[in-house]
Amino acid sequence: MSTSAQRRTGRFLTGAVLSLAVVLSACSSDSDAGETNGRGGSESGAASASAGSGSADAGSAAGADSPEVVATGLESPWSIAFFGQTMLVSERDSGRILEVSAGGEVREVGRIDDASASGEAGLHGLAVDDDRLYAFFAAGTENRIVRFDLLGEAGDLSLGEEETILDGLPTANFHNGGRLAFGPDGMLYATLGDTGDRDSAQDEQALSGKILRMTPDGEVPDDNPFGDSLVYSMGHRNPQGIGWDDEDTMYASEFGQDTWDELNVIEAGGNYGWPEVEGIAEDDGAGDGDSSGGEGGGDSGSGAGDFIDPVQQWSPDEASPSGLAVTEDSILIAGLRGQRLHRVPLDDLASSSQLWTGDYGRLRDVVEAPDGSLLVLTNNTDGRGDPGPDDDRLLRFTP
Repeated sequence: MSTSAQRRTGRFLTGAVLSLAVVLSACSSDSDAGETNGRGGSESGAASASAGSGSADAGSAAGADSPEVVATGLESPWSIAFFGQTMLVSERDSGRILEVSAGGEVREVGRIDDASASGEAGLHGLAVDDDRLYAFFAAGTENRIVRFDLLGEAGDLSLGEEETILDGLPTANFHNGGRLAFGPDGMLYATLGDTGDRDSAQDEQALSGKILRMTPDGEVPDDNPFGDSLVYSMGHRNPQGIGWDDEDTMYASEFGQDTWDELNVIEAGGNYGWPEVEGIAEDDGAGDGDSSGGEGGGDSGSGAGDFIDPVQQWSPDEASPSGLAVTEDSILIAGLRGQRLHRVPLDDLASSSQLWTGDYGRLRDVVEAPDGSLLVLTNNTDGRGDPGPDDDRLLRFTP
């Protein structure tokens, strides 16, 4: 297994902490509800910009201890993607795609009318490739990936005609995955949970319980590991975060069942064990992990039989991980039930620290902006959180 990330020397961002543009309003209260881990439409109001400068320059972003509020009043936001300096945000239940300018102004770019919100399903991941926006969403009895031309200029963007590049993907009210990202190879990657069919994660012919890899047109690349198949890796329960470091090592965060949530290093053709293994595998393949609470343990790529172990694991009440961002020196992972950011250093994947525990409620996505600052979406209005008066919010800080 590739261990390039583990061989790197420690590197730390040096962005200076400057003045806070906006004082954060009262935080949401704690909630025990996770994105169930399966454990077991109406139009939203207009989102508002913060009263601060909202500049996208790194010098304007606040430190992690007092993040800047970029926007408020978002409804079940799910994903952030960048079109130049402009942020695009998806709302799971409304099907809206919002434009958030460098100055913090928020407007609706368009709405995916076919997106059907039910349980955890709805409009999920966004990704941008040149002047085209890609979106992953549930539409009735299937998940789809579509794309649009982005028309106009920043501050007045609109969507061109919708083009379906992949449809017929299994869907359910839970375990939908739904993250989209373009890799350093120019291919489009999509996460798809087991959609309630546990055994499908170990079926090479099924697309559920997988990370998929495709061309920008939705076709199978010639070098995919399972022949004429979109499957890139398998044995996943509900992966919702993917990203790459500057050595092209791929990482994914994943919801476990009841025992362990995971951070995995993703290999082409790798099998990550679900439902046979949850977390770091014991010698007998039971997969109960160590008893310490999962602050790492195990070597990258070790595991029972043909299964690849996670490099990091957490109990679900500490994590329930969704989106992740890979910076110069760290992986940042947004936690829903855990209501915190986990920070994993790239030079020590078996260790981690925590930010914001319980401070801002459920966290759905974290991305690195072009200027090196970090953007985080709260997720307290999704029916499982306890929203405050300004939720949901888009927050920004300089690491």
